[in-house]
Amino acid sequence: MVPQLDPTIGSSPQLSPELDPMAESRCGYVTLNNLVSYLGKKKREAIGVTHLVYPGAVHSRFEHSLGVYWLAGAAIQKLKQNQGLELGIDNFDIQTVKLAGLLHDVGHGPFSHLFEREFLPRVVSGCKWSHEQMSLKMVDHIVDEHHIDVDFEMIKKVKEMIVASSELTLPKGTREKHFLYDIVANGRNGIDVDKFDYIVRDSRACGLGCNFEFQRLMETMRVLDDEICYRAKEYLTVHKLFYTRADLYRTIYTHPKVKAIELMVVDALLKANDFLEISSSIEDPSDYWKLDDSIIKTIEIAPNQELKESRDLILRIRRRNLYQFCNEYTVPKENLEHFKDVTPQDIVCSQKNGGAILKEEDVAVSNVRIDLARGRHNPLESINFFKDYESKEKFPIPDNRISHLLPACYQDMIVRVYSKKPELVGAISEAFENFQLKTYGIKAQVHETPEKKKRRL
Repeated sequence: MVPQLDPTIGSSPQLSPELDPMAESRCGYVTLNNLVSYLGKKKREAIGVTHLVYPGAVHSRFEHSLGVYWLAGAAIQKLKQNQGLELGIDNFDIQTVKLAGLLHDVGHGPFSHLFEREFLPRVVSGCKWSHEQMSLKMVDHIVDEHHIDVDFEMIKKVKEMIVASSELTLPKGTREKHFLYDIVANGRNGIDVDKFDYIVRDSRACGLGCNFEFQRLMETMRVLDDEICYRAKEYLTVHKLFYTRADLYRTIYTHPKVKAIELMVVDALLKANDFLEISSSIEDPSDYWKLDDSIIKTIEIAPNQELKESRDLILRIRRRNLYQFCNEYTVPKENLEHFKDVTPQDIVCSQKNGGAILKEEDVAVSNVRIDLARGRHNPLESINFFKDYESKEKFPIPDNRISHLLPACYQDMIVRVYSKKPELVGAISEAFENFQLKTYGIKAQVHETPEKKKRRL
């Protein structure tokens, strides 16, 4: 049973005044009305196109941001309650952390991570763009555009907290009260209120059971040596955080039909990009803020001949005429370290003579990486614990002292192949099997592609 949470976590947030940033006339020195109004205008589903497979997943990035705002405030208030004098937590710190929670995802593009991970790399050569980097530009844009009277140091720290878990993070030695940067986007070990919110929110919205209780971690966390640490007895609760996240990725975010729709949306955006110049907005915040999920509706209703191929793809999605899932395999453990993404060319080149002649444009490949947030490493290795509340020492828990029921491998790589035309499922499935034999010496897939699917026209 999902624990009773704050009012911001659910399919539709009902905010009481003490949780609603709109009800605060000032957040430190920042008037929040413009910020919340701006965030609320953006039509961006929190988990992209997932709602087309899981109809309950219609919550927005705005709702998630409100949830992170509230949880960030609850986390720092708990630290102040337990260690406030020792840590020197003041009102400036509280408001800065809450504001970072509210604005941490303001740089996200349409359809969640699809925009930056799947679309942009195909249209911008050597693209280094990230939503975290765009969030920094958007924060400055919002402040300037709405003439918000804000303390420069507060905004500077907010931006540092937003990118604390990304490659843009600052060296540790440049920060004061480094533990504050562990709350919203934790680059040290991945335990943060951003995950607390989306794990419970997405699990509930999609009907997936969730036995991770973030409240236990919030209640027991303490700061030792300028780092948020957790009571040793909660190490399994910490593991549940990462395991539940991985389960969401496997079951919800990378569901075969979700990925099929994502591949079709990406193709529709690619075909529309030259005419609509979608990718040209990624550098200018004043243009970028206008770009949201409604781009699909813009394409769908536009009469222009240049958008016909994109419109046809969107119509296929509406009619559920999706790219056909052929098969998948999990990359053998011994091949993970040197794995290279499989491409449509790899599949086409594995076709034997005879039958339909495949082209690269007939094939779509999805390389799905699922891990426990630390790549191929055990996430518990980077987390420090303490014995009890009187303890002043922190320590990691080595693998050999952790339950033997926990996994010995911390990453999966799944290769999925789709046919863009129903009549080619058989030929593509056969080529995919040939690729596996050529690459690994075995058919790594669990079962054959069903004959019924191969015969579908």
